[in-house]
Amino acid sequence: MVRLDLNNPEFQAEWFALQKEDFIATRNTLRKLRSMNWNQVYRDKGLRWEKIQSVKTDKGRELYTIRMSQKHRAVVYRKNEFMIFVSLHPDHDSAYK
Repeated sequence: MVRLDLNNPEFQAEWFALQKEDFIATRNTLRKLRSMNWNQVYRDKGLRWEKIQSVKTDKGRELYTIRMSQKHRAVVYRKNEFMIFVSLHPDHDSAYK
């Protein structure tokens, strides 16, 4: 099972600032993720797990984006069984910068 780490202050600030409808949509995606295993995450066409080619974490970890709602994508990375949430973006392109 995928475990979620939502403790990044940048992610939290962006998530808690969402309008109610967007907050609920992203919360529903988080609930979906909690019920999945990693192979399901990688294959899920709705999440669209995509590697960010141009950026890595300070420790050299590869970053990925996933679709959280029709409007938002999250930047994440995998650390063992955890999906670590880094940031939340209101459009596809800003998630890759």
